Amino acid sequence: MAGTSSRVRVGLIQRKTSSDPVANREATVQAIIDAAKRGAQIVCTQELFCSLYFCQTEDHACFDLAESIPGPSTEALGKVAKEYGIVIVGSLFERRAPGLYHNTAVVMDADGSLKGMYRKMHIPDDPLFLEKFYFTPGDLGFKAHDTKFGRIGVLVCWDQWYPEGARLTALAGAQILFYPTAIGWHPSEKAEYGKAQHDSWETIQRSHAIANGVFVAVPNRVGHEAGDGGGIEFWGQSFLCGPNGQIMAKASVEKDEILIAECDFSKLDVQRTHWPFLRDRRIDAYGDITRRFIDG
Repeated sequence: MAGTSSRVRVGLIQRKTSSDPVANREATVQAIIDAAKRGAQIVCTQELFCSLYFCQTEDHACFDLAESIPGPSTEALGKVAKEYGIVIVGSLFERRAPGLYHNTAVVMDADGSLKGMYRKMHIPDDPLFLEKFYFTPGDLGFKAHDTKFGRIGVLVCWDQWYPEGARLTALAGAQILFYPTAIGWHPSEKAEYGKAQHDSWETIQRSHAIANGVFVAVPNRVGHEAGDGGGIEFWGQSFLCGPNGQIMAKASVEKDEILIAECDFSKLDVQRTHWPFLRDRRIDAYGDITRRFIDG
């Protein structure tokens, strides 16, 4: 493990975005710098921080928002990472090749280098979340990255509903699972379903922390973004929870915020020895997990 300290300060960037990618990048970089000045050592952005959440519609013009990796965003993030000696997780729209695009998170180490990448594995296709039009499913698998401040795993938004992704990333040695996110309410549904939807979202991720004995960090965006049927009201409430599933820090519903909390990695072994789920797994009995459905 690259990190030498058992305590690491994590910063999560929660922001509204505009239609100007350059302005979004500059504002996010400034927020990362502010987080570093407040003592954050690992900082994570929300999902697709350079743009509005364009997946509300199927529009070929939106492919122009994508960028190569390495590219302008990794250059900007790497510069800040090196200058302030921090690790940065950034969520980007990757142009890999003509006709091949991914929803990709990069890990910039504290020396400014591109330490690793994760391409979103689970791609949704729901009303106002039309991601299958834009993103090819990831092909890098679930893995952890050694950084100056610890071994971290990265998944992206819709991945957060799948216990398999969290488990495999934890088994790769991740001490913190980061989930850059863009999720919110359909305004017409909020009154009836809003609380239950948010509760489900928070609960599933806290359960990943408990089941795997890891910290879970979730930066979400905020603000209303126009679209068909009233658009999306992103619900913010970025949070970080401990390996026992308890919320350590939580942001507001509607404000731009920099959320910072300290992770004590010594708690991981304590949690896993008191709740020894990894010890008691029946790996000999899980072969059917790779089947789509078990008939009969």
